[in-house]
Amino acid sequence: MEEWNRTSVEEFILLGITDLPQLQVFLFITFLMFYLFCFVGNLSIVAVVIVDRCLHTPMYFFLGNLSFLELFYSSTIVPKMLAGLVMEDKKIISFRGCIAQLHVFHFLGSTEAMLLTSMSYDRYVAICNPLRYHVLMSKTTCIQLASACWFIGYFYSLTHTILTSRLPFCRMNRVTHFYCDIKPLLILACTDTSLNESLLSIVTGFVGLSSLLFIVISYLFIGTHILNIQSSQGRQKAISTCTSHFTVVLLYYGTAFCTYLRPATLDSLEQDRMTAILFTVITPALNPFIYALRNKDVKAALQKFFFGEHFFKNYFIQL
Repeated sequence: MEEWNRTSVEEFILLGITDLPQLQVFLFITFLMFYLFCFVGNLSIVAVVIVDRCLHTPMYFFLGNLSFLELFYSSTIVPKMLAGLVMEDKKIISFRGCIAQLHVFHFLGSTEAMLLTSMSYDRYVAICNPLRYHVLMSKTTCIQLASACWFIGYFYSLTHTILTSRLPFCRMNRVTHFYCDIKPLLILACTDTSLNESLLSIVTGFVGLSSLLFIVISYLFIGTHILNIQSSQGRQKAISTCTSHFTVVLLYYGTAFCTYLRPATLDSLEQDRMTAILFTVITPALNPFIYALRNKDVKAALQKFFFGEHFFKNYFIQL
């Protein structure tokens, strides 16, 4: 019994996205471009939020946190995936490396859910209680909210990491995915994983649905307040401050719920691989554009950061 319970698998083989050679080079170039956009875009936003004093507000504080998170969230997965597309031996990952990747991925992913919730509260206060905004969203409050997001995300991930790492893997080691995730590993475990699957559905469902419910309630109050604004210009300004955040929420929660609230089967794993491309490769690259290109303050700060205060000023402001 002791020998059976011990994990005998020392490494896993990530099967990746496809094994067709004619597609691998194309996918490598495509995903590399998305990753470079993600890296440069999110790093630029983090830099300007830190450097530009005009962006030292609660809204941009959370945006900087989100961009920092997206930068490492994508970097946890994409470089390994890119290497696996062009080098067969790079598809191999050690057991400890696999568990570490799983932990960091879920840590950053769940933290993003919490951050999006905090950002919805920030938008609610800014639109519905503008006169008390700087009191309710003080520097101390923002730091406490952000710290709570990272704290909850870490311990949420730690729960899944500990339970997954204690499973015995004594048969197959071929992971039907391009990174180490909970559901593909549960398929490989040579023991009953019903507890892990129930915990994944219950805990992930509770964290995801509760944070989404808070966001929905915030937007219901925001929507009611916007309808009472008499000026069309005022309504348009209020809507524009929420559009970017709402778009990111739809992209994040739509893919997350489709992936983690379904039971782990071989058919669902194939679908999960396709869905995972969206929230690990494409969405992190699009977020800087969703936020920055719709925000004059961020565009102006980026222009000043890269080109100086007056260089191409009119062009960037008018985009």
